[in-house]
Amino acid sequence: MKALQYRTIGAPPEVVTVPDPEPGPGQVLLKVTAAGVCHSDIAVMGWPAEGFPYGLPLTLGHEGVGTVAALGAGVTGLSEGDAVAVYGPWGCGACAKCAEGKENYCLRADELGIHPPGLGRPGSMAEYLLVDDPRHLVPLDGLDPVAAVPLTDAGLTPYHAVKKSLPKLGPGSTAVVIGAGGLGHVAIQLLRALTSARVIALDVSEDKLRLAREVGAHETVRSDDKAVDAVRKITGPVGAQAVFDFVGVAPTVRTAAGVAGVEADVALVGIGGAPFPVGFGLTPFEVSVSAPYWGSRGELMEVLALARAGAVSVHTETYSLDDAPLAYERLHEGKVNGRAVILPNG
Repeated sequence: MKALQYRTIGAPPEVVTVPDPEPGPGQVLLKVTAAGVCHSDIAVMGWPAEGFPYGLPLTLGHEGVGTVAALGAGVTGLSEGDAVAVYGPWGCGACAKCAEGKENYCLRADELGIHPPGLGRPGSMAEYLLVDDPRHLVPLDGLDPVAAVPLTDAGLTPYHAVKKSLPKLGPGSTAVVIGAGGLGHVAIQLLRALTSARVIALDVSEDKLRLAREVGAHETVRSDDKAVDAVRKITGPVGAQAVFDFVGVAPTVRTAAGVAGVEADVALVGIGGAPFPVGFGLTPFEVSVSAPYWGSRGELMEVLALARAGAVSVHTETYSLDDAPLAYERLHEGKVNGRAVILPNG
């Protein structure tokens, strides 16, 4: 089968031919109908050789949907042809967090060498994907594969972050979304669907600010050194009750700190890795800062339910598997408006 692999440190990914996988006991083989392109893949491919944690070659793709092609021995509850979404952050299935459905926070994943597809084990940017356990599959129930696949990360990750802050986003509140790209434009929709908060979106790109307005942002602000003053002019001295930074680099983290109000939630969702200034006198009183990761299996089901209800959708552009390297080039150049989706069998 064809697959998109990262094969050499510092080199672009390549479309190659690899053996077809076969499901072992308890496993499920999917024929991939859609695979999502994510900026975190670019971050992974930017790591130096001395810090690279995965083996190469690595088939990319941690967002995937497909149809069941074959079942390993002992698998029940699924039939060939079932359309499913893949829950990406795989865990051990047995620890306290996994028992809650929070495999994104599995307590033993590192110890046991468990990795998500596309982030340590073969991913969804291939004609077929081997899934380790049927619990990691969620029925699509009529959702279009292209529309559904970004929801497994670009929908689930902001949903997990937003859900935690819902108690603070009542009438008269303000939520700030920094970065209106793949995840941010979904966060805006979630905030509009689930809260009565005023939503202010920040980005450096006019195209992404336009997209933010199209999907429901009440206000848009250019993300520059004047952004804090611009947001504060809108919120007044009370500031924002929740701030979601989908970039995570030093300038955006400074902005997040500058717009947060007393008792605000600040979620550093982006993987830029910049530290947040926490301490007495460094932020307004009782600001809570978190660095969430993906979401739970139950939350993925909730996100898909919101999509079926028409409350959230992802702006997508599609590519063939042969053109997948081009999709990564466009993403790296900031030219993807929304989310790029690969059609491995299209």
